[in-house]
Amino acid sequence: MEHNITPNDIIDFIYAEARMLDEGSYNDWLDLWLPDGHYWMPLDYKQTDPINETSLLWEDSFMLRLRVERLNGARTFSQKPKSRCHHVIQRPFVDIFDLENGEFQTNTSMHYVETRLDDQILLALTATHDLKLVDGKLRIANKKVELLNSDAAFGNIQLLP
Repeated sequence: MEHNITPNDIIDFIYAEARMLDEGSYNDWLDLWLPDGHYWMPLDYKQTDPINETSLLWEDSFMLRLRVERLNGARTFSQKPKSRCHHVIQRPFVDIFDLENGEFQTNTSMHYVETRLDDQILLALTATHDLKLVDGKLRIANKKVELLNSDAAFGNIQLLP
């Protein structure tokens, strides 16, 4: 099967995902995910195991949907007013471009700002996306977000870097 996907299409996908999160289009963002995908935020620098080591976040599709329902919910009082976020991303690197198998991996450095009322946090991070081409569309198979200061004490991160 022939696909006309290019590395620039992969890069555009990463920018589009960040925009969806910034604009609060969480349902559209969920549609980017494969059903067996995981969103992982390691606790330790260069951590390699999300299962047998403690992580800041390890969410499957059920937990991601639950998070989005909470963020979209009318009775979520911790989100009145709603948190907002802004991603400032460097141009992603496409580290794996396997068109034959429809598998791709990106590495993106970014600054993430989240704000609600008088509170604002700034996180420096690197995001690794494992993407798959399914029925001609890119989908997120896994996303790993490595915070530069992952060993710091954090308050609640409401949204998703």
